[in-house]
Amino acid sequence: MQGAVIRKRFGQHFLEPAWVDKVIRAIDPKPGEVFIEIGPGAGALTRPLAARAKAVTAFEIDRDLVGELRAAAIPNLTLVEGDFLATDRSTFRLLTSDLLRVAGNLPYNVASPILFKLVELYAAGVPLGDATLMLQREVADRLVAGPGSREYGVLSILIGHSAGVEMILKLPAGAFRPPPKVLSALVRLRFHAPDPPAQDEAAFAGLVQAVFTRRRKTLANALLAFPPAVAATPARMLRDAGIDGGRRPETLSIAEFARLADFLPR
Repeated sequence: MQGAVIRKRFGQHFLEPAWVDKVIRAIDPKPGEVFIEIGPGAGALTRPLAARAKAVTAFEIDRDLVGELRAAAIPNLTLVEGDFLATDRSTFRLLTSDLLRVAGNLPYNVASPILFKLVELYAAGVPLGDATLMLQREVADRLVAGPGSREYGVLSILIGHSAGVEMILKLPAGAFRPPPKVLSALVRLRFHAPDPPAQDEAAFAGLVQAVFTRRRKTLANALLAFPPAVAATPARMLRDAGIDGGRRPETLSIAEFARLADFLPR
């Protein structure tokens, strides 16, 4: 697999061996565990994962890499050729009745959609426990950001609403071949029920996405970007939720956004 061809269209950057060991130690796979791997690439993480876990199902979109991995005949590995994002949730339910763990060196151009897909799968009843993922450092910083920080925004709130997130490792560009033009980080997501729950999760998500299109505006003005909030009258919503309309969106906690969304019309 050392000669694997790197394809820019898939955002491929392969992890160097010394960093593979560090990432595997951070994931800490156990003999009885079942893993989903997203984007196994040349198999750098796949081999040690499969050697330590009960089973690994790896989703790879690059047919040439799938062919090479199949030819390697790695024990405990099942390969799925195709786009993880396009995979139906029933596929994941068939993998195991036990807890599923997720690992992956994510293509940076689709990292956010994959994160949202994982949250969606958990909400749909797929038994996901945690996900240890390699991301662009900028995305990782947004995931762990708190209210009031520059990085805090839609990703912080919508992922943080359904998963605890921690930064595990920070990696230099030289940890990959070829070196990407950005820094990277390893994060761990631990999935849980929405906390606090919103009465309408879709309305909550829509509200968050809308107000951050006007993140430099006051909340009273930012709410005008969301038609259901306009229909409910922003001033009334803010008063009923006990939130100062002069604040900016990035100062609100996840709990405050959930409370505000509960005053949208249903």
